[in-house]
Amino acid sequence: MTIKRLSLYVASVSLLPAMLLATDQSWKRHVSQRDRDKQNPYSRQADAVAAGSRLFSEHCAKCHGDDALGQGKRPSLRTPDVQNASDGEIFWILKNGFLRRGMPSWSSLPDASRWQLVTYVKSLGLRSDDHSTQSQKGTQP
Repeated sequence: MTIKRLSLYVASVSLLPAMLLATDQSWKRHVSQRDRDKQNPYSRQADAVAAGSRLFSEHCAKCHGDDALGQGKRPSLRTPDVQNASDGEIFWILKNGFLRRGMPSWSSLPDASRWQLVTYVKSLGLRSDDHSTQSQKGTQP
């Protein structure tokens, strides 16, 4: 194996744990069908998106970044795994957290505030190098 190939191998192997951590969706196994099926009373409401944006800035941006693209080991909220999650699943993770991966519980926030956060997160749409066409289709970048 050449030095260049060895360097490439070492780099890819060292990135694998970070990539797996960022895409860990094992928390979804803990969501009951009842919680998964919960309907967001603020879905697609502009006022809720605005309120959720403010809440995101106050509580979530520190870990997930101002643009929700993630920071360090904190995952992007603009991936297919998050954007395709049901509103109920996102509400569940906000309420219960997933401390094993560093996600705190926001159960101290009122239900209405958590639903506004869900509305905001879902309004972000997909954003990554592989999904750049989404912004051309009208999804917010």
